[in-house]
Amino acid sequence: MANILVYALHYEGAVNKNSLGAVSEAAKLAGELGGEAHAILIGDGAADVAGSLGAYGAKKVFVADAPAGLAGPAIDAMAGVLNGGDYKYVLFGGGLLGFEIGAGLAARLGAGVAMEVTAVTVQGGELVAERPILGDSSISEIKFRSDIGIIIGRLNAFEIKQSGGDAAVENVSVELSAQAGKATLRTRGEQRGADVDIEGADVLVAGGRGLGKAEGFDLCDQLAAAFGGNSAVAATRAVVDAGWYPYAAQIGQTGKTVAPKLYLAAGISGAIQHKVGMQSSENIVAINKDANAPIFEFSDLGIVGDLNKILPKLTEAIKAKKG
Repeated sequence: MANILVYALHYEGAVNKNSLGAVSEAAKLAGELGGEAHAILIGDGAADVAGSLGAYGAKKVFVADAPAGLAGPAIDAMAGVLNGGDYKYVLFGGGLLGFEIGAGLAARLGAGVAMEVTAVTVQGGELVAERPILGDSSISEIKFRSDIGIIIGRLNAFEIKQSGGDAAVENVSVELSAQAGKATLRTRGEQRGADVDIEGADVLVAGGRGLGKAEGFDLCDQLAAAFGGNSAVAATRAVVDAGWYPYAAQIGQTGKTVAPKLYLAAGISGAIQHKVGMQSSENIVAINKDANAPIFEFSDLGIVGDLNKILPKLTEAIKAKKG
């Protein structure tokens, strides 16, 4: 059988949304391969949410008693499960921890790994991972020659689907390696904007490299707050890659597709990869100091100027209008 094992991250009594997407995707792919989708949860509280993954297609969920949120213990736990089962692939929903665990697991097992994957298909009884390359202008297809193939998706690459069903829960013991105990988790960070629903927003204030730095998004946050109601802040692939804003807010070919009533682009050049994610917006307003920026070609209103001066004035004008 060609079973697929999924690393599922959980926090405060809930499984991470990207992990639910990965479990859903694994269930679909495993079904086409004639195998099963299994998942592994690690750390305190894992047993409380393990059974819920059955609704997303997992047939079995392993609960490992090891420190959560760290790559070393997760690699030890997953390697133990993989060595004891009939597995052909491992799937991660993405995220920094997923990248770290996936890379470490590949090194441990001598397995091939594909990162930043946006789609997976079954071809000839094998999984083929699709990864954007050359600035997302082309797609490469990746097959695996190793006994186990490791696939790490981009955030939001895999759709969450509830297929119903129950999952068998199995507790597993973990023999931690010496290096797994070298790190401890002191605090857990939160991504700014990670919970914002940009796909359902009526007004989106999107920022690009023209903001200059991560702190530049404060101007976007303030403008979105001034609009109030169902408003949110979004970002381009370039600034997400730079670490200025979380992946959850990324718009474009490899991010989310949006269609708000008003899309205000601040410092965004308007590359084709970004355009495909927002071109259905009802009204597009662009602010850019470069009069030749491509985004002006498909904007309803274009403003050539310094957004560091324009955005604060626009924020104050919105506040004044709304009283």
